[in-house]
Amino acid sequence: MKKIAKSILILLLAASLLAGCGTSTSQKNEASQTTKEKVITIDFWAAPNPPQQTFWKQMAEEYAKVNPYIKVNVSPMPESPTSEAGIQAALAGGNAPTISENISRGFAAQLVDSKALVPLDTMDGWNDIVKTRNMENTIQAWEFADGHQYVLPIYSNAMLFAWRIDILKQLGYNEPPKTYSQIIELGKKLKEKYPDKYLWANPDLIDSTWWKRWFDFFMLYDAASNGNKFIEGNNFVADDKAGVATLKFLEDMAKNKLILTQKATDPFETGISVWTTIGPWTFNTWKDKYPELKLNETYVLALPPVPDGMSTDNVKTFADTKGLVIYAQSSPEKQKAAMEFIKWVYSNPENDMKWFEITNLPPARDDVNTNEQFKNYLKDHPELQLYAESIPNAIPPIDNAKFNDIQTLIGQKAVNPVVAGQVDAQKAWDDMKKAIQGVLK
Repeated sequence: MKKIAKSILILLLAASLLAGCGTSTSQKNEASQTTKEKVITIDFWAAPNPPQQTFWKQMAEEYAKVNPYIKVNVSPMPESPTSEAGIQAALAGGNAPTISENISRGFAAQLVDSKALVPLDTMDGWNDIVKTRNMENTIQAWEFADGHQYVLPIYSNAMLFAWRIDILKQLGYNEPPKTYSQIIELGKKLKEKYPDKYLWANPDLIDSTWWKRWFDFFMLYDAASNGNKFIEGNNFVADDKAGVATLKFLEDMAKNKLILTQKATDPFETGISVWTTIGPWTFNTWKDKYPELKLNETYVLALPPVPDGMSTDNVKTFADTKGLVIYAQSSPEKQKAAMEFIKWVYSNPENDMKWFEITNLPPARDDVNTNEQFKNYLKDHPELQLYAESIPNAIPPIDNAKFNDIQTLIGQKAVNPVVAGQVDAQKAWDDMKKAIQGVLK
């Protein structure tokens, strides 16, 4: 009986152990299944621009089909009083999204100073995005002073100049001039034949608003300096020779009364002026309002002019460009999910093509001009061809947290007084340089 009882006890213990193992395995499988099916939700703030919101919502919907475990909520970023202010308020309140677009390098520098952004180049998948999207050249100019990349550029508008070629032909020109002296010569001929016309109608040249320097001074400076940096970290590193030459060009135009600084309604379109800065967003307006303006018939596009004696090949220009960032306030899990989503979006050039079609903003890629994916679109939109070609030579905004003050001083101390005839180019540059160095201390 003792032997039987002992045997029964052993059997019961064995059964108990087996039952315990079974429960443990079941629990592990259940936990594993729960982890696998856990949905990570990330918030994506799109620019307050309907076409861009449309694109990102499409991307989020398509991504959900291939990865149901990452949900991307797309909504427009608040823009009261500005989108930058909306982001700063969200960060202060601990309510920042995981990702947002619509970030310039200057504003990104402010966010980097406050440790608000994740350095994208430290995350798994960054190198894959740069390589797969074919943006090795474009991304170089986006490196910050600390050697990191905080912004992935989405689009790049290599800002160009438009010329009224129909009027230039009346002056004996079959193509636009490419150097400063050639432009001054053309301007003098224009005033002789048409005293009421101007070379450049641009009231912004006497306005010190910081962002306006992107579309006059920096276009010219980037070309004259061959893309030399203006600020690096907290140091003024601008090319003095190129800077003075840029201001001297403005000074010469003003002295010869080639610039109209009074406000006028559509002066380029109506032929009051023959030269203007232009972004790709302009063409839809022209199509509706000025259908008589036709590429290579009434206008042509060109890169900025350069100082005499400088090569006119591969000229640099300013890039009106913004990108997306990942916020450090979000959890590591969400940051990783965000990178997975971004990696998926830019793994296929078809998505950049959708962006191009929906927004009319050239994607920030080195190969927009050569990739088969974009050829038909560019063939149907020849006015965008030079924008595509110029993307690798387009210089993004400065990456300094005090960009607003710096660019305001460029206007107040240099561009505005030179155009107004109050100071010569050399003194204006020296005054501006001293003031900016004071801000950078």
